[in-house]
Amino acid sequence: MTLETGRFGQLTVGNDETISIPQGVLGFPELTRFCLVDPGDETLILWLQSIQDPKVAFPVLEPKIYRPDYAARLSSAELRELKLENVNQSAVYCILTIPEDVTQMTANLKAPIVINLKEQIAKQVVLQENEYSIKHLMFKELRQHLVTIRSQQRSARPESEVHASPVQIRNIPPSLTVKSLQA
Repeated sequence: MTLETGRFGQLTVGNDETISIPQGVLGFPELTRFCLVDPGDETLILWLQSIQDPKVAFPVLEPKIYRPDYAARLSSAELRELKLENVNQSAVYCILTIPEDVTQMTANLKAPIVINLKEQIAKQVVLQENEYSIKHLMFKELRQHLVTIRSQQRSARPESEVHASPVQIRNIPPSLTVKSLQA
């Protein structure tokens, strides 16, 4: 399908690039079909783009990038809703808030999006752990991670034109951050 987005222009989204979020994202229960978009800008930030409302896109990032000890502990009911037979078939993303002053960027660690990579379904779960904040300042850690990556990738390659593109869900590496409460 072809989607005319507010942020990325025209995108062609295939079935292998769609995610169903049956209960929607908090505050947007009516939006249940999404795709992940890689803007191609080397920030590691992806965008959870609504297919139903092309003006709606949430910046998301894997929490292990800026919080290596992060674990999303899911109840057996949440695992069933996600049809997760194996927690290693999942990816976890936190929604970011990016203000005008990007150094004040925050991540919602309390309510991550958990994706079953095999079934291409997701759920925004509200974790019970009190250690996680809905406004975790993380710009410093992200910048440090990006500097490390860039120093490892130093090569004389020409700058190519940047194109946003949908991400094939089954090709996303598992986050290995989902845990069962029973474990």
